Amino acid sequence: MIAPAEQLKLIQRGVAEILPVEDLVKKLEKSVKTGKPLKIKLGLDPTAPDIHLGHTVVLRKLKLFQDLGHQIIIIIGDFTGRIGDPTGRSVTRKQLTDEEVVHNAKTYQEQIFKILDPEKTEVKFNSEWLSKLNFADVIKLAASYTVARMLERDDFQKRYTTGQPISVHEFLYPLMQGYDSIALEADVEFGGTDQTFNLLMGRHLQEHFGHEPQVAITMPIIEGLDGVQKMSKSLGNYIGIDEAPKDIYGKSMSIPDELMEKYYTLVTDVPVDEIATLIGEWQSGAKHPRDIKMNLAHVITTLYHGEEAANHAQEEFIKVFQKRDLPDEIPEVEWPAEGAMQLPSLLVALGLCTGTSEARRAIEQGAVKINTEAIKDVKAEITKETGMIIQNGKRKFCKIVDASSKKKEPASKSEDYISVMPLRTGQGTEWGIFYSNEEPISTFKTQKEAFERARELALENKVDIDIQGKRISYDAKNSYSELLNQLN
Repeated sequence: MIAPAEQLKLIQRGVAEILPVEDLVKKLEKSVKTGKPLKIKLGLDPTAPDIHLGHTVVLRKLKLFQDLGHQIIIIIGDFTGRIGDPTGRSVTRKQLTDEEVVHNAKTYQEQIFKILDPEKTEVKFNSEWLSKLNFADVIKLAASYTVARMLERDDFQKRYTTGQPISVHEFLYPLMQGYDSIALEADVEFGGTDQTFNLLMGRHLQEHFGHEPQVAITMPIIEGLDGVQKMSKSLGNYIGIDEAPKDIYGKSMSIPDELMEKYYTLVTDVPVDEIATLIGEWQSGAKHPRDIKMNLAHVITTLYHGEEAANHAQEEFIKVFQKRDLPDEIPEVEWPAEGAMQLPSLLVALGLCTGTSEARRAIEQGAVKINTEAIKDVKAEITKETGMIIQNGKRKFCKIVDASSKKKEPASKSEDYISVMPLRTGQGTEWGIFYSNEEPISTFKTQKEAFERARELALENKVDIDIQGKRISYDAKNSYSELLNQLN
């Protein structure tokens, strides 16, 4: 392990608050002296399984602790998820069903390992200990905190003063999250700045029950592409880590200029001094903010898809957005009606807008073009023209074709496929990838790595995947989770 002072310097990058920092220093010093890693805890209620850059702010800091040699423990709140975290809620949140919890938990586990090392991450479900508590245990836990202290929380206070109901089980949520820290003997717990109350609850309960109290580390909440609201899928201002490279790159180019430094700091590994240089060049006028942002977009895309994909996404962006050319690949669609269509309805039918209200706004704003010519008349009647290209904004395109001329994916040859099989080696079990059962193309230490590479090869060659004798068709392979679902 590196020296405590150096660890602290790395940990403090982008952190909102360390409570208290002196306790963290003591824990780091003890860890280095004894050679025993710290237990670093992050709790996740399985309510929103689609991870975006906002979620990665905390996950990337956990990866740092992991790289420093400490033990990362992810708590999937399968038990607390049935209640739902009341933080930031103006009303009681709907409880999740068992089926929803199981599904979301599985998805979460698949996604977090895009950032964390699965071999160095311990995943636990808090039903393991919370489901074993009897009513006497719950009373003892509840007696450790007062109603007055609980009502100090902003969200509870607002609901209480406005007459909004607060269910008793919502008071139990922070107590149960705090009990997780007791069960794990956590040294450090992470969360967003909106989780400060819950994190300190864990520290309070550990002290109350005679345990060494944990350190609470909060990370900033990153604003979404609108520059105002917290990044959220429901608000549409997010960048998903599972999105296509061109979408990650294109969305990253929409990050407001004033947030570039924050994004560089919180969602990338670019060194602090390099960030300072980049932002300084923009602020001094030495470089155009577009160039600084293109570098940021390339870095973010590389993190989740690799450098080659990021290079291609950048080239496509330059072609479409800077040179005003059309993209190389435009989805081909058939005309969705018998005759002419009003433009708003046409945009919805083609999947370029989610509804006619959105379509009208896009038309009025000049975002809708037919054959590169802007159409601003919301009452425009559009007649079918084979080969016409319709676009909404800078990222949504389609080309009208006849049914007979629409491109189809080449059919897979039954004898051609990518297979994935376990191999016994001197080091144990590895996973091999084969093309049509010939010699292995490559081997991997984990099933996930093999799956991911097999998927890439199958997509490149437009063939099926065969996993231990089970054939998965080309058009079904959308993600690692899809492969697992098909296999299971």
